[in-house]
Amino acid sequence: MRVVIQRVLSSSVSVNGEIVGRIDRGLNLLVGFTGSDSIAEIDWMTRKCLELRLFPGEENGDRWEKSVTEIGGEILVVSQFTLYGDCRKGRRPSFSDSASPSIAGELYDRFVAKLRESGLRVETGKFGAMMRVSIENDGPVTLILEK
Repeated sequence: MRVVIQRVLSSSVSVNGEIVGRIDRGLNLLVGFTGSDSIAEIDWMTRKCLELRLFPGEENGDRWEKSVTEIGGEILVVSQFTLYGDCRKGRRPSFSDSASPSIAGELYDRFVAKLRESGLRVETGKFGAMMRVSIENDGPVTLILEK
């Protein structure tokens, strides 16, 4: 499981010109799965995304003081199978390491459900659709998480 996690001031995702998910301050998560991913990876990644200190504190302005949970932020989750694209050989990426759509869809739904258990507002894109993602990255802060 791979997640590109971005601290954002706002983010939205649209399908066919219609916005299907939009958040204000919080995290934009681009999520990809491989066929060997399981509930263990989802549990670990959920905790990591919710607990990582990526936001500044109020008192001393430390850039890495608070988590998205502590600030009451919002989360936008967008499926992105291309995170497992292999470009080492040839001129066209191979996606053989990406989970099949049926497996990835189930894992994606479980990941979103686990994030929602936090009580934070969690928005999503549309799994399997061609999407346009608009991200107002704050910092910019962008990290890659893998489990």
